[in-house]
Amino acid sequence: MSDFNKQAGSLTEKAGISPPEITNVSAINQIKNKRRQQPSAEELISGILLGNRTALSRAITLVESTNPEHTEKAEEIIKGCLPHANKSIRIGITGVPGVGKSTFIEAFGTYLTQAGKKVAVLAVDPSSTISHGSILGDKTRMEELVKDENAFIRPSASGENLGGVARKTRETIILCEAAGFDTIIIETVGVGQSETAVHSMVDFFLLLKISGAGDELQGIKRGIMEMADAIVINKADGDNIKKANQAKLEFNRALHLFPPKKSNWQPKVTTCSAITKDGISDIWNTISDYFEMTKESGFFQEKRNEQNHFWMMETINEQLKSNFYNQPGIIAQMEQIKKAVQNDEISPFAAAQFLLNEYKKGF
Repeated sequence: MSDFNKQAGSLTEKAGISPPEITNVSAINQIKNKRRQQPSAEELISGILLGNRTALSRAITLVESTNPEHTEKAEEIIKGCLPHANKSIRIGITGVPGVGKSTFIEAFGTYLTQAGKKVAVLAVDPSSTISHGSILGDKTRMEELVKDENAFIRPSASGENLGGVARKTRETIILCEAAGFDTIIIETVGVGQSETAVHSMVDFFLLLKISGAGDELQGIKRGIMEMADAIVINKADGDNIKKANQAKLEFNRALHLFPPKKSNWQPKVTTCSAITKDGISDIWNTISDYFEMTKESGFFQEKRNEQNHFWMMETINEQLKSNFYNQPGIIAQMEQIKKAVQNDEISPFAAAQFLLNEYKKGF
């Protein structure tokens, strides 16, 4: 019996060490208060102009925010940064998923920083339709570039925007330029719809391809190829070198069938390997030739002016749409009208006109 009691006693749970009580409450409160404090627009502008990445990141967060309280502050920041912007070159990079965009951008961005450039990468991630969070996590896949002192990577979830273009990418470019970044790279999701929007905010549009995908002779890619200023066959290494060179020939033949560009630039086709870094310098030489030619002809500034007008109209359209759906009168009647349309009690066109008339009454 005594042996049993000894065994039972050895199995009983002993009192552990209780966690220490929080003794420095004031220090905890100071940390919490500091986190609650938001820097003013003037402080963020000053930080951005000094190249402070924390200030830049916080300002971009305000610009991307859909909180109405942040809109006025974000507009003030953009206004303060605008005189210091427009001093960079903007490069759009697209390609289907799996073409190696992130690996290429890391190799290309590293090459530029080593050449003395300051590079900002705006990677537009597709968003989950369930949680609305980013899926690809581009920043985590550019392990070397993210540690580079002359590089800044900002992934942004695309949300519900057409084709995955982040809603405030255009304004983010202005902030990055004001922070001293002279080369802005915008990576699209590569799903076939966002390319038009990105093309309207960059100076040079680069299309990444891989050999053996069957695109060389297909006409379905005509639209995206017409926008491209250069086509790069990626993954030209190992056994793929021969296939990549063959793809280069096919794309060169296809490009000669397209009408001349307004810039009079003849798009170039080249091969590269983001893994071995072969061909990266040739791509930068091509881009440099493009900028030299378009700046001399005046097309560079002409295109920038057209883009500014385009984004003014886009902003007006976006604001009108937002005002329409947030007007109390529209909100109150939307569900009822929607049900009437679904039940064929009223045509979609008549319903739309009715809501528009109701919207006009608010003015």
